[in-house]
Amino acid sequence: MMQIPYVEPVFRPPSEAYSLILQVTNGCSWNNCTFCEMYTQPQKRFRFKPQQEIEQELAAVVASAEPVRRIFLADGDAMTLSFRRLKMIMQAINAYLPDVQRVSSYCLPRNLKNKTVDELAELNSMGLSLFYVGCESGDNLVLERVNKGENFDTSLAALKKIKAAGAKSSVMILNGMGGKRYSEQHAVNSGRLMTAAQPEYLSTLVVSFPAGVGRYQQGFGGEFEALDQAGLFLEMYWLLDNLELENTIFRSDHASNYLILKGNLGRDKPRLLQTVRAALDNPSSVHLRPEYLRGL
Repeated sequence: MMQIPYVEPVFRPPSEAYSLILQVTNGCSWNNCTFCEMYTQPQKRFRFKPQQEIEQELAAVVASAEPVRRIFLADGDAMTLSFRRLKMIMQAINAYLPDVQRVSSYCLPRNLKNKTVDELAELNSMGLSLFYVGCESGDNLVLERVNKGENFDTSLAALKKIKAAGAKSSVMILNGMGGKRYSEQHAVNSGRLMTAAQPEYLSTLVVSFPAGVGRYQQGFGGEFEALDQAGLFLEMYWLLDNLELENTIFRSDHASNYLILKGNLGRDKPRLLQTVRAALDNPSSVHLRPEYLRGL
């Protein structure tokens, strides 16, 4: 069994459950979003991992003789590394694990501002081909309230750069992020952003506050009122209704979601809208995740 030292906790997308988690950075270089508690512990202070340590861990993986087909570059912000560093990491992965089929990473939009399309294309050619981009919202006011440090234009620019480089993006939108007051504009403008970007994958999670809502409330001046189940369904309906996607795999099946939705947008848009409408009109007519099974 391979032995890799991790600075806990370590997070990864659900779809990377069977991937090798290679921790090339620790924590998140931004770490100011009021909805995120993932990297707030003292040991998660952001830092780069030296190349020598990364290569030692790759050598340990090789020595374990366990097959590795996919690698996820952790932590929350690996793409903040320079192109030079990322290229060195990818060269090491290709040298130690030449049979790896895909390398992926979380990606803040700001992290691509100083990387060219050609640089991203070169990383893509080396296997770094999927970026998980937490846009959270396409509404500038909501993004400002939660201190995301991004806006509609910066998110769109990053997603277009990924596509131009021949790589793929998997985008996350947070259902309920604007509360009752901003629910509709959050949904509508998120739909606009995704329509403009045409990501390969799109998922939604429900915003939640395991450490309490106080920090989040500050950004809203105390006016944030969380959506109830019906409000979440209505916001989902608005989002789907404003999505004009050509070929995007859509998933709303995270443990935080009451209503599980899966499909291809736009082929399955009418069916998904019908399911959400049924949940709004008669919740007992659809399968909903029980409250005790919901979580992060």
